[in-house]
Amino acid sequence: MKSIPRYILLLGPLLLFLGLTYVLPFLGVMRWSVTQPDLGFDQYATALSDPLILSVFLRTLRICALVTVFSVIGAYIVTLLWIRGGPVLRLVMELCILIPFWISLLTRAFGWLAMLSNRGILNGWMESIGLINEPLAMVRNEFGVIVGMSHFLLPFAVFPLATAMRNLDERALMAARGMGASRARVFWQVFVPMTGSGILGAALVVFVFALGFFVTPAILGGGRSVMVAELIYLYIFQNPNWGLAAAISVILMLTVGVLMALLMRIANPAGRGNG
Repeated sequence: MKSIPRYILLLGPLLLFLGLTYVLPFLGVMRWSVTQPDLGFDQYATALSDPLILSVFLRTLRICALVTVFSVIGAYIVTLLWIRGGPVLRLVMELCILIPFWISLLTRAFGWLAMLSNRGILNGWMESIGLINEPLAMVRNEFGVIVGMSHFLLPFAVFPLATAMRNLDERALMAARGMGASRARVFWQVFVPMTGSGILGAALVVFVFALGFFVTPAILGGGRSVMVAELIYLYIFQNPNWGLAAAISVILMLTVGVLMALLMRIANPAGRGNG
């Protein structure tokens, strides 16, 4: 009788924990989606046909797409300075990347609310120098939500980009420079394409995280830019319809699962080729 491999014994408690804390609750949510209030798939039909729910899904996808673009662009600049900058610049960038992880999401959301509100720091400063005559509406709308989410998710996009930049073959850059290409041309036509896997990985990480955001849209959106996670909350606690909330949750989880599978496929091209 063959002995059980050691790695299975080591992973067993972790898999059991994940099954008890994630799989079982999700199966319960799936059961609610087809049993509350009646047995069937009516809640899925409602979730996929109700104009209000569809508008929230579209808003969520739009906000997540914009957050992904801004986060990845900002993370690319930060990562470039971190990986290819001097010692002092690298230290500064490391602090900029790590310090946000020490501050809670709720604290950062209220910080942006204090910064962007009508009587906030930014509006007060612009009025004091005569740049504007009346406060700009930068919260309780999609702008505030996008700013807050991008600020939170930017550090998560740094790590896939850093991996791609560290694994880049410097000989290709030297060859391009040796053939007379300018620095700008080397960057746009050689460096950026060679870090394409990192860009795609960072975009998928940010997009998947953004789909489930609740606190930041609730605080900075002020109920005017409701996203899917907040809609689920409303259907559970304020306008009780647990079956519909469960159906929306399952659709969201399936979307995240598809995106994560795509991320793993991109991150492991060797495995894809062997298949």
